[in-house]
Amino acid sequence: MSLNFNEKLAEYIEFTEANLKKYNNYTKENAPQKSLIDAMNYSLEAGGKRIRPVLVYAFCEALGADYRIAAAPACAIEMIHTFSLIHDDLPSMDDDDFRRGKPSCHKAFGEACAVLAGDALSFLPFEIISEDTQLSDSRKVKIISCLAKASGREGMIGGQIIDIENEQRSDVDEANLRNMYRNKTGQLIAVSCVMGCICAGADKKLIEAASEYAFRLGLAFQIIDDILDVTSTAEELGKPIGSDAEENKTTFVTLFGVEKAQKIAAEITDEAMKLLENFDNNDFLVELTEMLLKRTK
Repeated sequence: MSLNFNEKLAEYIEFTEANLKKYNNYTKENAPQKSLIDAMNYSLEAGGKRIRPVLVYAFCEALGADYRIAAAPACAIEMIHTFSLIHDDLPSMDDDDFRRGKPSCHKAFGEACAVLAGDALSFLPFEIISEDTQLSDSRKVKIISCLAKASGREGMIGGQIIDIENEQRSDVDEANLRNMYRNKTGQLIAVSCVMGCICAGADKKLIEAASEYAFRLGLAFQIIDDILDVTSTAEELGKPIGSDAEENKTTFVTLFGVEKAQKIAAEITDEAMKLLENFDNNDFLVELTEMLLKRTK
């Protein structure tokens, strides 16, 4: 990775962290909800790669705009992602005790508070976007519409129900798996790229190219997750490994084995790289895509 890439990545992440604190801070009015805000911030501030907000900023900047105008959408997508992780870890879902090397939200705050923290993080994004002063009303409406669809029944949550139902099936094939990953993982990655484009005033053609890039990135990202679940350690990942096998989940590794799954992820990443050629200022995005393919956690 180049020095410029690492500096820019650190800049994007630092900007995200500062704004997450600003958007979910304590006030005199919300003092009675302190335990809820504590739980929300516990999960929001647990770390992570911040890939989704980074993609919002990177596409905004690749199209010539100041990435700082995308602060609200970037933090919104991280809140939606965090809400999904809190709920994923619940006993009724994946029943994971650790997330990013720390006790899961329901282990630290109790199951009821964790459910409510996730719920609150699913609504706060739309509040901060609607009240944002950097973007025009028309762009905010587009962003809210895209984010709601990507998060709901036809997006991330829809992918989650497919994932749950697949655990009871023995006939899950590659087409089913790709569809589930497209929704559960790909939709939030795609809307991150799309929101960055909308912030920068991109035309329909560029928005479509960004979306197609993102769906490929999301699929490759999830395949790498499948591989790491059997090749990494709990210390490296910050969460339990081997959970896919324990939960009888069909993955690219169970279908094809580690070696072929790695080859498929590399091929999909190459397709994503080709789509980045639609963007003139794409150096950062190219390095980011390469980094995600080669990640070890």
